[in-house]
Amino acid sequence: MQSTDVIVVGGGLAGLVAATELTDAGRRVLLVEQEPEQSLGGQAHWSFGGLFFVDSPEQRRMGVRDSHALALADWMGTAAFDRAEDHWPRQWAQAYVDFASGEKRAWLHGMGMRWFPVVGWAERGGYGAIGHGNSVPRFHVTWGTGPGVLEPFVRRARDAASKGLLQFAFRHRVDGLMMENGSVVGVHGVRLADDSVERGKPSSREVAGDFEYRAQAVIVASGGIGGNHELVRKNWPERLGPPPSHMLCGVPAHVDGRMLGISEAAGARLINRDRMWHYVEGIENWNPIWPRHAIRILPGPSSLWFDARGHRLPCPLWPGFDTMGTLEHLRRTGYDYSWFVLDQQIIRREFALSGSEQNPDLTGKSWRQVAKRAVGKHAPAPVEAFKRHGRDFVVRDNLDDLVVGMNELAGSQLIDAARLREEIEARDRQFDNPYAKDSQVMAIHNARRYRGDRLVRVAKPHRLLDPSNGPLIAVRLNILTRKTLGGLETDLQARVLGHDGQPLRGLYAVGEAAGFGGGGLHGYRALEGSFLGGCLFSGRIAGRAAAAAVA
Repeated sequence: MQSTDVIVVGGGLAGLVAATELTDAGRRVLLVEQEPEQSLGGQAHWSFGGLFFVDSPEQRRMGVRDSHALALADWMGTAAFDRAEDHWPRQWAQAYVDFASGEKRAWLHGMGMRWFPVVGWAERGGYGAIGHGNSVPRFHVTWGTGPGVLEPFVRRARDAASKGLLQFAFRHRVDGLMMENGSVVGVHGVRLADDSVERGKPSSREVAGDFEYRAQAVIVASGGIGGNHELVRKNWPERLGPPPSHMLCGVPAHVDGRMLGISEAAGARLINRDRMWHYVEGIENWNPIWPRHAIRILPGPSSLWFDARGHRLPCPLWPGFDTMGTLEHLRRTGYDYSWFVLDQQIIRREFALSGSEQNPDLTGKSWRQVAKRAVGKHAPAPVEAFKRHGRDFVVRDNLDDLVVGMNELAGSQLIDAARLREEIEARDRQFDNPYAKDSQVMAIHNARRYRGDRLVRVAKPHRLLDPSNGPLIAVRLNILTRKTLGGLETDLQARVLGHDGQPLRGLYAVGEAAGFGGGGLHGYRALEGSFLGGCLFSGRIAGRAAAAAVA
């Protein structure tokens, strides 16, 4: 039976960070991953690459004044911790904001990572100074997007492998944790048949053998449940209304939550399992990679948002302001979809698509291609491709025809053209002055006070029904599953805790499997606008803590 110092279960970002921190300390690591080698990096590869920094040079250059105190208040107001089991998540949240305000950027910069100079503004909130939302822009897009975030850690892992400190075991699926005298001493499972399937596509589950590996410690870095819709519905919280019957998938199928149940069976405590993060701006990918593949629209604030019956969503449920609040509202409408109504001027300036493959300019680090976003009448090429080919898009020259198309797509007559026109005309009149009573219009004016939004993100205020800004566009929005906010409870050394509150000897958890730290450092809502930071932070802590423990 093979033995090593530490086994890392999962080859995503959190697992790679933990593994490379261990090998930097001279520990021998076996990284066990059920997917093929071409999927190394996991979900992070597909991400937009956004990272949460506080008081960064990029913020200061854009005229943004941020501080640790402001970020911590925003985080805690967003997380809304209110349970006894939030003891460790609260401490992880405090530690993470300290990290994001301190050495996080310098640590990554030292590995060669760089960021787009315009800082984005995710989860803008809108309820008050104490509640949910970022008071200032904090979403830093990595130059190279998700692959750019992964690159330093993949490079470090390959270097460690060349030195004999790190061994990869691809196509190894863990089915259980090995226990002796109350301690985790290894893993066992099956070897899956080799598969050359493209990254992200479902791989074969044909069994080719079995395995047992021993170690002084095991780090669970296996991700969450977003690809397992049955488990998502089982854990769906009552506070969000009934679970949707129709959902798209924002993550590959292998994100199935298996290791959470396996860890729980070994004595680990799983907390906050009803906390989850799903987006409501999902569109069906016209060129899918995995089953029910959805792309999320990263919207600016100007599109009008309507429910399935054509009712405008209430304040402050505007594009980009409160993901979970919007999800809760829409779940109580009785329908699994909603609508954006906009025009060509808005889609050109305000529509970005989440995903490295949907942003070839940023992913490919091409300033020439990036510059094209600011000129011309067209949106970025991937957005225009969705406008042409995506089944959720309706494009027409006038509102009456747009409503006909919306109803045809929905297979109903729920949208009334006269009522929709009344809402849009009333909204248009609010732009006749630089002030307004419409809260969304006020939010648009406020957004354009920020230099980054005015330059590249938020369309100049204008009338939607002015033909010169056309054509008109309606986008049917679906719910897409994404992240698990709860997870294995861990202390500040990333040690997994048992039901007695004591560390389960030899077991650590990182990334989404740990709710990104502690069993849920985000609380009920995720302020960050991205989940890469929690993978980086928890992986770093676990790697260093395990390295010290097995010395």
